[in-house]
Amino acid sequence: MRVLLIGRGGRENALAWKLSQSSRLEKLFVAPGNPGTAEFGENISLIESEPQALLDFARQREIDLTVVGPEAPLAAGIVDLFQEQNLKIFGPQQRAARLESSKTFAKQLMQKYDIPTAGYQSFTDPEKALDYIKDRGAPLVVKADGLAAGKGVTVAETTAEAVAAVEKIMIEEKFGRAGEKIVVEEYLSGQEATILAFCDGRSIKPMLPSRDHKPVYDGGKGPNTGGMGAYAPAPLVGEDLQQKIENTIISPTLKALQAEGIDFKGIIYFGLMITGDQAKVLEYNVRFGDPEAQVVLPLLETDLIDIFEAVLEEKLSGEEISWSSNKAVCVIMASGGYPGEYKTGYPITGLEKLTQQQDTIIFQAGTEEREGEIFTAGGRVLGVTALGDRFQETRDRAYSAVAGINFQGSHHRTDIAERPGKDI
Repeated sequence: MRVLLIGRGGRENALAWKLSQSSRLEKLFVAPGNPGTAEFGENISLIESEPQALLDFARQREIDLTVVGPEAPLAAGIVDLFQEQNLKIFGPQQRAARLESSKTFAKQLMQKYDIPTAGYQSFTDPEKALDYIKDRGAPLVVKADGLAAGKGVTVAETTAEAVAAVEKIMIEEKFGRAGEKIVVEEYLSGQEATILAFCDGRSIKPMLPSRDHKPVYDGGKGPNTGGMGAYAPAPLVGEDLQQKIENTIISPTLKALQAEGIDFKGIIYFGLMITGDQAKVLEYNVRFGDPEAQVVLPLLETDLIDIFEAVLEEKLSGEEISWSSNKAVCVIMASGGYPGEYKTGYPITGLEKLTQQQDTIIFQAGTEEREGEIFTAGGRVLGVTALGDRFQETRDRAYSAVAGINFQGSHHRTDIAERPGKDI
């Protein structure tokens, strides 16, 4: 099978790594890819925002399956475009992708179908949002309605922080059109967890629960990022809670989509807040999480192409999905200044020593290759993933690998999976 993978980040490196393990894979192309994906397929100089060029490539090269990694092309309707030309593509249609591309749409869906989530109000007028915030008081959560690369959420512990978030999103327009509307939510306390699920429109199958660390600094401090590390499976979600989540959130979400006439085929990401034995939805995404993919995919034992086909053919209910009993820990190495302003173009050393290291995988994200050397080219540069029997040894293995990699300004959290299930 000839496969085209769209995307350039750490998630796509993990997908390329997993797809390359399929006995059914004949040839993998990645658009545009990065130096890490080039180890498993052929990078091509097309980008996510060029859907027609990607479509033309898929036709010309007789691609059997296109896999969309990031959210932006899904929100822009690339799946609809491919399907109109009868080309097989994995991911939800544009209408279904609103589950991520519009937080207001997602909140309205949850409210309508009694899916547990935080109370909220939506605003298009910044003055009305500010009046509401000042009247209600903190803590609150302020979110850009649209796609903001994981950086459009502010957990405001004070009214001043909430006001500043509204000004940043709506007045300063830091996230462009994504911030034309905002959602202001009640603050939920507890611990976060993520459950990704395969969905074929008729049935839905959860993957192993994982835990992402979004704040940039140790102890959950500082602004939110796209994710500074993750681990799986998350002990916080035991069997009883997993079943409750499936009964109260996962299955009802599929039924809600069906009731709205939305045929969802792809990945649904359930971002959850766990409080005691209860769970509420913080957010939906419509693709693999990043860095959740870097810990969940290494634990997947079933052929990923088989699963993707089962989803597209609405045969997911009959697909047996197997998982490793191992633990996985991923530590993100970021550029100095991220998630704010940062510089790129610094050489990365130490990667060559780790390529053959057992139970350690380096997923490249914000990197580029020049004359055989790897340089930084983004905010989140590398995802260092380790596998092991127990969390402590797995965590030690990941941080040992991190210690062997160097680039100017590099920073990372030191507390990923420090206390699985109890992390901040």
